Amino acid sequence: MAAPLLHTRLPGDAATSSSAVKTLGESRTGISNMRALENDFFSSPPRKTVWFGGTVTEVLLKYKKGETNDFELLKNQLLDPDIKRLPWLNRSQTVVEEYLAFLANLVSAQTVFLRPCLSMIASHFVPPRVIIKEGDVDVSDSDDEDDNLPANFDTCHRALQIIARYVPSTPWFLMPILVEKFPFVRKSERTLECYVHNLLRISVYFPTLRHEILELIIEKLLKLDVNASRQDIEDAEETATQTCGGTDSTEGLFNMDEDEETEHETKAGPERLDQMVHPVAECLDILMSLVLSYMKDVCYVDGQVDNGKTKDLYRDLINIFDKLLLSTHASCHVQFFMFYLCSFKLGFAEAFLEHLWKKLQDPSNPAIIRQAAGNYIGSFLARAKFIPLITVRSCLDLLVNWLHIYLNNQDSGTKAFCDVALHGPFYSACQAVFYTFVFRHKQLLSGNLKEGLRYLQSLNFERIVMSQLNPLKICLPSVVNFFAAITNKYQLVFCYTIIERNNRQMLPVIRSTAGGDSVQTCTNPLDTFFPFDPCVLKRSKKFIDPIYQVWEDMSAEELQQFKKPMRKEIVEDEDDDFLKGEVPQNDTVIGITPSSFDAHFRSPSSSVGSPPVLYMQPSPL
Repeated sequence: MAAPLLHTRLPGDAATSSSAVKTLGESRTGISNMRALENDFFSSPPRKTVWFGGTVTEVLLKYKKGETNDFELLKNQLLDPDIKRLPWLNRSQTVVEEYLAFLANLVSAQTVFLRPCLSMIASHFVPPRVIIKEGDVDVSDSDDEDDNLPANFDTCHRALQIIARYVPSTPWFLMPILVEKFPFVRKSERTLECYVHNLLRISVYFPTLRHEILELIIEKLLKLDVNASRQDIEDAEETATQTCGGTDSTEGLFNMDEDEETEHETKAGPERLDQMVHPVAECLDILMSLVLSYMKDVCYVDGQVDNGKTKDLYRDLINIFDKLLLSTHASCHVQFFMFYLCSFKLGFAEAFLEHLWKKLQDPSNPAIIRQAAGNYIGSFLARAKFIPLITVRSCLDLLVNWLHIYLNNQDSGTKAFCDVALHGPFYSACQAVFYTFVFRHKQLLSGNLKEGLRYLQSLNFERIVMSQLNPLKICLPSVVNFFAAITNKYQLVFCYTIIERNNRQMLPVIRSTAGGDSVQTCTNPLDTFFPFDPCVLKRSKKFIDPIYQVWEDMSAEELQQFKKPMRKEIVEDEDDDFLKGEVPQNDTVIGITPSSFDAHFRSPSSSVGSPPVLYMQPSPL
């Protein structure tokens, strides 16, 4: 015979009827309460018939009278998936309370039923499916927009907490079930949103699971992210804009219900403004905004950042970042969770930079990880508006000093030649320095121009640029050309002679992925990407934009200062070009988004706020 059933209640639960606070095992239950409970069961559709011929109502009533046989069968049948889906959530409050007590005492009496019960509860973390049949054919299988969904989720979380009070090891058993129950990433946005929301709620009252839950969520977000490139998202948005424009031109020709449709469009307008056209991007945007909201709720208490809570969350997220993000190439948006967290307080941004710096300079790390760390450092310093100038200068000092030390070690070696495979981290650090300089040069020179120039001259860019490792050949042409234009303007270093020489050399070529015999120049030998390029997810942008540094477009006068057309008769003499400071480049200025460095250096027309590039065509030999 099973142990007596005890009813428990979490602190703060609302009181219910007297029958809900009585235990199932009490024999002194009043006849009036028994009749009320019986009426509740039979008035709460639907009724579930168990295999042995009765109903759950009858089984529980028999158990109260001391007849336990059917009750033992009921417990065994919990292992059956069908009985686990007993619709207990949509019944009366009294029945729900009794069922919660039943679950708690079932797992406390025999822990063999813990996993099935936890699995049953986790299965309710997504909206139920509605299947409409026509004969033997399913004609509909859509999400159920149940008004009681939030209340049902609350009840499920209460059930987990009640079970955990009886079985303290519940979190340890729960996590594998949460992983197993995670919906497929191609499920509907609503299904994924509900499940992720409930996982984040679990991490609040089961803090020991927070790291694993966040890792699970970010891993799933990465799968979405790598299947929705920035270029694909922008193309979809541009196509949708053009399509809407074409529709507007014919609007009203055959509009029979114009007033009604206009009213409907007005109501749906704000929602559509935040909606992404690309289906994968829409799902990613919803889940990213959910995670960012969760981070803010965890770290802010009464409008102020709680250092202790933020530090704990930072530890969890930096470990996940190392495990998942740093080794993932060309993810576009998921990494912004670290960007957002670091904006809460400068100390966390500095800790993040120090963490990346240690990765970059540690020779025991794989080269690909060190290069990725360099990409993150450059992109973070360039784009994080909350990083003060003093921190930018400190990071530049560290990076440039490391580059000079690296060159010192290579000068007398046998590997002192341009090779990405041998010197990948070095080139990545060079590019981080160039990229940061391009974005921050105005701040570095603001105030006292003379002092700013003295600081930049102390970095000795000339030695780095003219070294035998030749970083201008390896770094991305967009960054190199703009770095060359700015340093030439302020007479810090003259790069164009080296750029011209590099352009005359044969660069590696790869076959076109489109097939055929066409080939294209490999312009990204480092396989570089900038992880904090502009976010194009509409909901997530609202979190990022206030703390994000966009590229400040240059005025016509500034561009004209960079554009110095050369005479053809001077091209033949490289030494003259260098000595006279001539800038060998065309008059054309081509815009480019630094993240999308394709073979032809062209950015989509929808890219706004990214630095242009002064692209220099190779001179004829």
